[in-house]
Amino acid sequence: MFRSENIKNIFSMPLNSNPSKQEKSQRKSFFNLKFADPQSIIDQLEINSGMTVVDFGCGAGFFSLPIAKKVGEEGKVYALDVIPAKLESVESQAKTLNLINIITRRVNLEAFEGSKLEAESADWVIMKDILFQNKGKDKILEEAKRILKKGGRVLIIEWNKEDASIGPEKELRIFKETLVNLARKNSWTMDNEIEVGNFHYGLILKK
Repeated sequence: MFRSENIKNIFSMPLNSNPSKQEKSQRKSFFNLKFADPQSIIDQLEINSGMTVVDFGCGAGFFSLPIAKKVGEEGKVYALDVIPAKLESVESQAKTLNLINIITRRVNLEAFEGSKLEAESADWVIMKDILFQNKGKDKILEEAKRILKKGGRVLIIEWNKEDASIGPEKELRIFKETLVNLARKNSWTMDNEIEVGNFHYGLILKK
């Protein structure tokens, strides 16, 4: 979140004032916010009709719902989360949108075979803002690899280190360099880096 003191400072600046260089930078940052937009991100991925996609830490369906539309009735989306209320929200929205290809499951992704899915059953795994929240980062990456088909991909979106005015404190974040090293240690292949907004980075890893 934007720190409240930053917002207060920005809006207390008179428009006809002579702002300092720092104040100009704050204004520019605030009024040019570009958050992660699910559809623009999905459009950068090679997700096709009929594919099986697994959303790790699906939340309220930020990715699950638009991906379900893209893979169509021949495809399938597994929306996984540990919080029942989030899964109920996905189910409710899917019903409203008449999406019959979303399956919700309450899981612990840090547990052994925590997704409860079969090995080599998915084409894509999506992870947005979940690694920084969990200590078992290796276990989550291992589970993604277990369920992916050969050549399958995982999209990982995490907070970048350049701007901590929004989101978690810097010490909680997993920086891109750290994630790349972790991926290499676990024998992932770096596939691509995509545009995901001002405050995140997005890496695609291939099994």
